[in-house]
This record gives sequence, C-alpha cells and structure tokens, in this order.
Amino acid sequence: MVAAVPDGLFIGGEWRPAASGAEFPVEDPSLARTLRTVADAGAEDAEAAAEAAGAAQEAWAATAPRERGEILRRAYQLLLDRQEDLALLMTLEMGKPLAEARGEVAYAAEFFRWFSEEAVRIEGGYQTSPDGRDRFIVMRRPVGPVLLVTPWNFPLAMGTRKIGPAIAAGCTMIVKPAEQTPLTMLALAAIMTEAGVPAGVLNVLTTNRPGEVVEPLLRGGVIRKLSFTGSTAIGRLLLEQSAQQVLRVSLELGGNAPFIVCADADLDKAVEGAMAAKMRNIGEACTAANRLYVHESVAAEFAERLAARMGALTVGRGTEPGVDVGPLIDEAGRGKVDELVSDAVGRGAKVLTGGEHAPGEGYFYTPTVLTDVPADAAMLSQEIFGPVAPLLAFSDDEEAVAAANDTEYGLVSYLFTENLDRALRLSERLDTGMVGLNKGVVSNPAAPFGGVKHSGLGREGGRMGIDEFLETRYLAVPLG
Repeated sequence: MVAAVPDGLFIGGEWRPAASGAEFPVEDPSLARTLRTVADAGAEDAEAAAEAAGAAQEAWAATAPRERGEILRRAYQLLLDRQEDLALLMTLEMGKPLAEARGEVAYAAEFFRWFSEEAVRIEGGYQTSPDGRDRFIVMRRPVGPVLLVTPWNFPLAMGTRKIGPAIAAGCTMIVKPAEQTPLTMLALAAIMTEAGVPAGVLNVLTTNRPGEVVEPLLRGGVIRKLSFTGSTAIGRLLLEQSAQQVLRVSLELGGNAPFIVCADADLDKAVEGAMAAKMRNIGEACTAANRLYVHESVAAEFAERLAARMGALTVGRGTEPGVDVGPLIDEAGRGKVDELVSDAVGRGAKVLTGGEHAPGEGYFYTPTVLTDVPADAAMLSQEIFGPVAPLLAFSDDEEAVAAANDTEYGLVSYLFTENLDRALRLSERLDTGMVGLNKGVVSNPAAPFGGVKHSGLGREGGRMGIDEFLETRYLAVPLG
C-alpha cells in the first residue's frame, strides 16, 4: 500500500516534485524507521498551488451544487471500498491499531456523505423592505480559495472534515497535511481525483518546513480563508499572520477536557466512557479526557476499575492482531508524556498501573492511571496527548465545576450522572463548546464540533460546518 501512494506534490491536477527537488522522510513510529520519502515543498511550490487554486475558483464556484455533491458521494464510496488499504496506511505512518484506523476511515467517509447532502441545501432569502419600495435578495457564495492545515492524529478524518464543506460550498483549496502523516492525504488526493474533482480545485503541499509554505500563502492575497487544526500556540501565530489580509479563520486548537463522575453516576457507564474518552487514538486527541474528577464516595472503586481496564490493554505494533494500544507519534511525544508523569509522581501522585515505556523498537508507553494527583502537577494544565489518566477526588458539584472550568481551554467536557436535574444544571455551567453526557465520544459529522476560549474559533461538521466556507451577499432591488 505504501509503495502505491504518490510521493509528489499535487498542484493543478498534476503530481510533481518539489521545485527544489527536496524530499523528507516519513517514519513508522512503531519501528522508528523510515517508511517512505515525499516531496518537501517550499515557497515556490506554495505560489504555484495558489495560482492553481485561484485560477480554478470561478469555474468551480459556478459548478452546479448537485454536481459538487455527487463528487463527494463518489468519494464517500471510494473511501469505504478502500477501507482496508487506507487503514493500513494510517496505522503504518501514525501508529494507531488497525481496528481504530478502520473506524477512522468510516468516520472520515461520513463527512463526505454529510456534505454531499449539504451542497444542495445552501439557502438564501427574499423579503420586502420595511417601506415596501425595495426587495432584498440574500444569497450565499463561496468564500474563495481556502488553506486547510490538518493534524497528524486523525490524518484522514481531519482532512475530509475540511475538504468536504469546502467542496460542497464551491471553494478551491490547498491542503497542507502534518509532516508526520502526509501519505494518507496524498492517497486521499488520488481518490478525490478519481471521484471527479477538477484540476486546481484540490492541491496538496507536503512539507517539512511548514512556516516557509503557510505564511506566504496567508500573506499572498489569493487565499481568503484558513482552517487549521493543531496546537493553540501555532493557532495564535497563524491568526496573527491571517490578520494582514483579513482572512476568514477557523481554528480547532488544544483541549484540556475534564471528565466528571458524580456520586450518583452509573460506574459501568463511567468506566466505559473513561476508556473511550481517554484511550481513543492512544490518548492522542484534543478531545481526550485530560483531568478525571471523581466524587470522593466512589473515587476508590472507580480508580480500581479503571486501572484494571487500562492495565489489561495490549501494547504493540498496530498491525499485529490483538493490539489495543499502538506507539505515540514520535520520540518528542513520548518524551512529553514521560516528563508529565515524572512531574506528577515527584509531587506525590501514586501510580496504579503503567507509568513507564513499553517494550519495542518504537515510541511505546504503557497505559497509566495516577491517583492523588496534586493541583500543581503540570499535566493538569497541559495536554497530555498520551495514554495517561490522572484522577482527582471532589466533594461536591461546586468544587467539580470550578475545577473543570479552571483552564484556558474549552473544547469538551464529559459528565456522568443519573440525575437529570444535575445533568442539565452542570452541563450549562461547564465552559466548553461540547459536553458528553454519560458518553465518552462526542464527535459526529452531523454535529457542530468546536470549542471556546483558547480551544478555537468556528465549528466543523453539522449544519454550521458549511457556513464557515460561505459568504453572504445582499442584493437590493427597487420595485416600481
């Protein structure tokens, strides 16, 4: 599968090497070895991609909505038809077990199906002016060429979540995938071409020098919108760079998700939810439960049950049968987890299970549960991005909500309670863009995904997802 994936840049409907001839390696994190080399784009390639996207914009915007929708529908089916190949590719370049990778392919395909249906539902309006002399016609138009910057942790789904609405709205685009996982996006570009995307509508720039590519695109005058998923630090930088051209911006940034287990929670549901919220994608997700607050009356039992579940997980190469937990993305990622666990233990936290490297050539770390984590532990204010669950006990609802909201982030919260009044009351007070109520996974293509505070701007998915790629035009018509 890896050998079949193109290794060049995709610009104007053609595969080409970088103008400089440069390439960079893509690593298999389970073996710490190079999988493949791909083209390393620079500023000259960025300019060529911008020209291609700009030249294709007018004709693409004029393409019938039904035709755009049918392209997405064909791409949806192609993803499902090639689920095994794409899952293997993701497992090799990112590390997640094959079962999770298959799930990501299905999830990614659903964005194309959802937005294939939204393409024909872009609405406008017609009304009479208050004085009766004019008619107001309101229409929605594509914002124009867009730059889509995707992360490494969900290399296919984060691509389709951005590409889907851009195509449905009639925007041309340049996609810059993460340098750790470019192969999945290159495979997706080939599939989109097969599905019928015209030349210049979708362009892909792989690069190990993102600053040399992204900044010129943002400042160049062709791109009219940025959609970025990644860290808050990089998001702030890109927001500043986007200001010069007054670009539309969507940012899906970091998270520090609280997971609250109330005294009346169903512990079976809560443990199952914690496993999903913490261990999805090896814990390398912005939605991962980062701080687990458990009522003191059930804290010991919850900790024991969660540690038993986490400790029973099998760590290994994602391509091997029976593996539950693959490697972290790279040595830097594992090193960060190491530092955060060591810091917490040094401040008094207790290790119930894990807390160390797992055997293997790659970047493996054992699933870990910590109790008695002190309030000043670094992992409570930073994204862990790994298979580590820090547990903290609380005594009442006020304490839990205050602790949950004590962060600059606001992406998602998780709340487990069997009391409807408590569920509604606390959900309204949690300062996040999403809440999982008795549920450990909130992501759904039909729902608006996004956060508040330093977790980002805008929403992806749902009815709101296409709005991020549309401008409103108002036409005033005198009558009589």
